[in-house]
Amino acid sequence: MSLARGLYSAALILLSPLIWQRVWREHDDHHPRCERLGIIPATPATTPELECPIWLHAASLGEVVMVTSLVETLRRRYPKRPLVVTTMTATGAAQAARLLHSPEGSAELAPARHHYLPLDFPCTARRFVARLRPALAILVETELWPNLIAACAREEVPLGVVNGRLSPRAFNRYRKVASVMRDCLANVSWLGAKAPEDLERFIALGLPAARGVAVGSLKFEVEISSVVVAAGQALHAQCGGRMIWIAASTHDGEDAQILTAHAAVRAQHPDALLLLVPRHPQRFEAVTAQSQAWCQLREETCLRRSDMHAERTSEMVALSDPALSVLVGDTLGELLTLYAASDVAFIGGSLVPVGGHNMLEPAALGLPLLSGQSLANFSEIAEVMAGEGALQVVADSEALAVAVSALLADDVYRKQVGEAARQVVARNRGALSDSLAQIAILLPG
Repeated sequence: MSLARGLYSAALILLSPLIWQRVWREHDDHHPRCERLGIIPATPATTPELECPIWLHAASLGEVVMVTSLVETLRRRYPKRPLVVTTMTATGAAQAARLLHSPEGSAELAPARHHYLPLDFPCTARRFVARLRPALAILVETELWPNLIAACAREEVPLGVVNGRLSPRAFNRYRKVASVMRDCLANVSWLGAKAPEDLERFIALGLPAARGVAVGSLKFEVEISSVVVAAGQALHAQCGGRMIWIAASTHDGEDAQILTAHAAVRAQHPDALLLLVPRHPQRFEAVTAQSQAWCQLREETCLRRSDMHAERTSEMVALSDPALSVLVGDTLGELLTLYAASDVAFIGGSLVPVGGHNMLEPAALGLPLLSGQSLANFSEIAEVMAGEGALQVVADSEALAVAVSALLADDVYRKQVGEAARQVVARNRGALSDSLAQIAILLPG
């Protein structure tokens, strides 16, 4: 172990009480916390080399959604290879479980399963890699855990990074531990960066230049299934032709602004319906209570999406009733369906200083896009979308209301903006095929 990695490991050990406190707090009793120590079922040593698993790590919900096309293609191309997806968060785990669930008629595919990523202590990292025995490790974006990468190198596991992303802020942070990152990146077999600037930053931190290439963003590899589109269209039909706008992935401090905007929208479009979808499940109850109180003051109605799945349909107001003003999306895994049911999409995490969220899914569905000004996480994509007339950036709730009302009022304008968004996605595809070509080179056999 190098001195730099030794110091890094020592710091982790010193911080372990705080780390474990967070792990314990963020997961319920069903969370297999032993996996955080690298304790997983071992891949049998007698398994032929060709059947050792492909391991892909995506940190959370957004990253798992982003690599959906990659995961599905890997399973089709390597049907005999087991696939293991790891995540850091419970929401990412739930999305991975849905993604890895094999549809009917896919019995010929090798098993696929999810584990939580072990904490990056030297012993847990070595235990995890030794038990998993992956044929190939694939990390998504900036999930560069030094001890896990060192454990892969020790076991001679080739390691690739897809959609490599390194913002200027992250680059400056990593430069403070440059020696750790240099050792880490020296063990990366291949890195596909989402942009030339990201690649330059990785090389400056120690990635051998010959092992990196800018291939574009996997985020543009969005494929919305016909099943999802049909479900969204059915939900829209249930609303009886009402205009629907969605505020997706909202954060604390943002919902009140959106409800204020919705009041102004309803003044112009009295039957308009808002789909309000909080980013984090732990906020579902609070956002529902806030929306119900807001609707009650206005003598309107608020409904939870989960109520539509429960056996109390007769007790609910009809979706076509103009009195129904807000539908709170409090279910997991249905955001794409709710997008497909909408006419206009506002992307949350942008009216508060969060940095925005992925806008490519509604764009792929042909929805006109709206966002606040906090877009640091998706600045390049937002710039392209805005340049093509597919995205309108608003400063506050008043400007949001004006933009939503204008889009809902003009069918031709709304469809033109939505088609511009769809075309941006179509023109920027390609990272998936380049990444798959390199994976084929790295994969033994």
